[in-house]
Amino acid sequence: MTPTGHVMPVCGTPCWVNLMTRNLQATQDFYSAVLGWEFRPGSLGTGFSVASAHGQPVAGLGEVAAGRPVAGSWTPYFAVADVDVTAARVRERGGTVAVGPVRFVLGRGAVAADRDGAVFGFWEGRALRWTDEYGNPPAFLELRTRDAFDAAIFYAQIFDWASGDPGGCEVAYAYENDTVTVRQVKNTVATVRGGGVGESPDPRVRPRWHVHFRVDDVEAAIAAAREAGGTATPPAPSPGGGTESVISDPGGGLFTVSTGSVPAGPVTRKGPVGHGGR
Repeated sequence: MTPTGHVMPVCGTPCWVNLMTRNLQATQDFYSAVLGWEFRPGSLGTGFSVASAHGQPVAGLGEVAAGRPVAGSWTPYFAVADVDVTAARVRERGGTVAVGPVRFVLGRGAVAADRDGAVFGFWEGRALRWTDEYGNPPAFLELRTRDAFDAAIFYAQIFDWASGDPGGCEVAYAYENDTVTVRQVKNTVATVRGGGVGESPDPRVRPRWHVHFRVDDVEAAIAAAREAGGTATPPAPSPGGGTESVISDPGGGLFTVSTGSVPAGPVTRKGPVGHGGR
């Protein structure tokens, strides 16, 4: 049975992904058609819903009030022990805190951007369990950025990656393909890849966090996305094997559907990339 309910996530690990939209119902209809998600009201108040697949919480959707700006992009959240300390670390290392810290029913959160403009969030408090009984999350995170090693140092320092704490994240990197892999216990939870172009007009190649949702059939997901008013790139080989496609929902939210294993690529562990602490 897949575990449900609210838990205290391990600090430093990805704990959620969220999308803000101008039309909650239309966005729910799109993701239901493309990914088969079911929705229920969330615990953050009106205008928020939780998406589930096969009974497991997958993601959150939130509706933005009319007249307020909305990025329309998927945002990953990482668990932290203290949102204020993390916000200070972000600023000290050249990042920007755009929203928060804000208090909600179960905890506090904030949204920030790293030195290259990639947007991410962090959360202090209890959260919906975001992994199955084997510790696998329902989505995989990939940061495509200007310099993978530099970005990995930034995130390692703010999230205490490579701290050596039991159950925490560790990092490994491979110089040959400019890739850093983030693991929690035996599971790969994120990769950081170089090659992002900061000034590109194409949002797919600008520095940003990409959210990968696994599907059984990429071509079926592409067809469903186009039928529901979105756009999709043709199927292409995935770094983890299988195929993938970058899809845009009608509101501009980009995400990747992929088959195969976690797109981590070859890694060679060299020890800590960076150390936390202020």
